[in-house]
Amino acid sequence: DRQECVATEENPQVYFCCCEGNFCNEKFTHLPEVTGPEVVYEPPPPNASLLHVVVYSLFPMTALSIAILLAFWMYRHRKPPYGHVDVSEDPSPPPPSPMIGLKPLQLLEVKARGRFGCVWKAQLMNEFVAVKIFPVQDKQSWQSEKDIFNTAGMKHENLLQFIAAEKRGTNLETELWLITAFHDKGSLTDYLKGNVVNWNELCHVAETMAHGLSYLHEDIPWCKGEGHKPAIAHRDFKSKNVLLKNDLTAVLADFGLAVRFEPGKPPGDTHGQVNLQVSLYYFISQI
Repeated sequence: DRQECVATEENPQVYFCCCEGNFCNEKFTHLPEVTGPEVVYEPPPPNASLLHVVVYSLFPMTALSIAILLAFWMYRHRKPPYGHVDVSEDPSPPPPSPMIGLKPLQLLEVKARGRFGCVWKAQLMNEFVAVKIFPVQDKQSWQSEKDIFNTAGMKHENLLQFIAAEKRGTNLETELWLITAFHDKGSLTDYLKGNVVNWNELCHVAETMAHGLSYLHEDIPWCKGEGHKPAIAHRDFKSKNVLLKNDLTAVLADFGLAVRFEPGKPPGDTHGQVNLQVSLYYFISQI
């Protein structure tokens, strides 16, 4: 249907057109096709969905981990550490002591274990002390020994020096502490296992031990301005419960089974079920 001869395709050798009519190709016209700019294909950006999934998955897990660590850190810092104690928190405070209120008290090492607990060497400020720790089920033993220490007239060079009593922890973690002077040579039993004493040392140990036991048994109506000191029976007197100072002066310790004899009052048997056969030979001398 084209009346004019128009070639659109370009060829270096021949031009071709197609028309209809008489002499339609008499006038030949070349009209090359106009082409637009070359379209450059750009690949689509990488799919970010995987990155989003990873980020959205890790963020809550990281936040939860940080929250757990923060909660644990707060718990540990709010709870008093086991090795430190405020020496002023006693449920029934003992008489005033120059050491009360000083802190921290740092537990160092276990020195002995017994039927009612264990004894630690500890450091209170610049001084070493002994900490006897009772489990909560042995509260009666702790209370009895604390009461004996708090008895008037119990300050004597041959009796263990009492510093403070403590109740530590809550519920199932409760522990009961007695804080006393520390003697590095330990008990008479332990010392004799590794050392040989001469005659003078033997006499000194025996004499100071007898002084302490005699003073413990003595009834003193007015003792050093503190009031009446009743007679006290140790009931577990043995070499294991005798400590030694650096000069081998004997010091009586472990008053968990001791009883007081006060006028008009029967002596309380606070440990009626305790097996005393271990200390029978030492106990007979006090009957």
